[in-house]
Amino acid sequence: MRWGERLAEATGSEGRVTLTARNWMRPVTWPLARSRPHLTGSWEGGCNLILVRKGRPGAEVVDHRTATLARLPERRVVSMVTTGAGLCVANLHASTGKGAAADLLEAAETAVDWADGNPLVLGGDFNLRPRSADLFGRLESELAFSAPTEPGAIDHLLVRGAEVLDPCGSWAPERRDVPDPETGLKVRLSDHSPVVCRISA
Repeated sequence: MRWGERLAEATGSEGRVTLTARNWMRPVTWPLARSRPHLTGSWEGGCNLILVRKGRPGAEVVDHRTATLARLPERRVVSMVTTGAGLCVANLHASTGKGAAADLLEAAETAVDWADGNPLVLGGDFNLRPRSADLFGRLESELAFSAPTEPGAIDHLLVRGAEVLDPCGSWAPERRDVPDPETGLKVRLSDHSPVVCRISA
């Protein structure tokens, strides 16, 4: 969450943050994270962050909604923004194990309801791999979402009501390696590869 405003500024975006898991210890973890981030890890606090690039007509955020999907063992939330152009973008970080499918289905149904017929992109860490979960087939047949990103992936972008111009896919791991300015050594950003997709709404 601490990085939301800085990421928005660095990318020329308008951002919407929704707190999720592990935020109850922020008074303790945030000061520690500033000097020793490796000690706090994900205990610094989780959030859903949606960034919408500024500068084009209709790119402004006109609505932001959230719904809690689960409270235990960790808080899970679906968050969605609607832009002035009518495009809706929703995200979630689903529970692990058996809770993942329930979170994803509820998030997809909720986002479709909120979008009210507008083009919709639903993305995030679903904690489900298509090759081992039949829910993705239901999302395609019953809710008209596009196919999942990759058979072995847990991070996905699903599109509804818009044309997918380039198939959704994740970066190769080495593409997220950046040089440390002090040592010149490569540092791998995140343990998840970004998923990209180009659509026409």
